[in-house]
Amino acid sequence: MLTITITIVAICICIALFLNLWRLLEGPTVSDRILALDTMYINAIALILLYGIHMGSVLYFEAALLIAMLGFVSTAALCKYLLRGDIIE
Repeated sequence: MLTITITIVAICICIALFLNLWRLLEGPTVSDRILALDTMYINAIALILLYGIHMGSVLYFEAALLIAMLGFVSTAALCKYLLRGDIIE
């Protein structure tokens, strides 16, 4: 039962990833593209966590945590660059 549920949720997250990719490529503004990129890495984290649950390994949870930290920092840096034109003041 858990395998079927994980498969269904993984398919839904993959569909969300493709929709995010479409928004990233076709977004009318830069802020839409940044939001799509931010949502893409969150969906990628969800896929990694699902795979970790499926495989029963703790290593995937640590990888998801690292991707979450890097994604947050990169999104904050990109937004600061777009607002001020410089990352480090």
